[in-house]
Amino acid sequence: MESLSKGLTKVEVALKWDPSPHGAPGMDLDLVAAVFTLRDPHGAPAYVAYFDHRAPDGTITLNRDSRTGQGLGFDEVMVLELNRLSEAYGRVAIGVVIQQNGGHRTFADVREPGIRLCEGYDELGPVDFTNVAGATAAVVAEFRRGEEGTWGYRPTVQGYDTELPDFLTLLRGKPEAS
Repeated sequence: MESLSKGLTKVEVALKWDPSPHGAPGMDLDLVAAVFTLRDPHGAPAYVAYFDHRAPDGTITLNRDSRTGQGLGFDEVMVLELNRLSEAYGRVAIGVVIQQNGGHRTFADVREPGIRLCEGYDELGPVDFTNVAGATAAVVAEFRRGEEGTWGYRPTVQGYDTELPDFLTLLRGKPEAS
């Protein structure tokens, strides 16, 4: 029997923050997407998409990349075309990393950080950085391919005190207990 649910197909992840006060160093936050195989959803990522690294198959694109938070609306926008991902992939973890140029900075130092996760006009859920205020990076969402091949959303907010290279390892996550 065929399922009536088509699952998630095309998801937009939008990140915003307010610029630093006049005279203070600018804040640079980055969206990161790590794609894992269905066979090993918590192993090494098959690939990672972020500011200078694109998805090799064009299914994940970063449409906006801000280094300061200046501008109207959302500062970084990433689109995930889950319906186009190869059947070999089964998990996509989304993270936010604060660039540590100019000293140790945490989410508590970022003015009004926010994320919008949506598919079309449907918001998938709020993401709140309050519980990770002391972190420099956070996993903010996870998308998983179900047994029927459809993609679903799993809300998660987990903070880490790390920089980009080490954060990529942390995106692996921990397998859930059976």
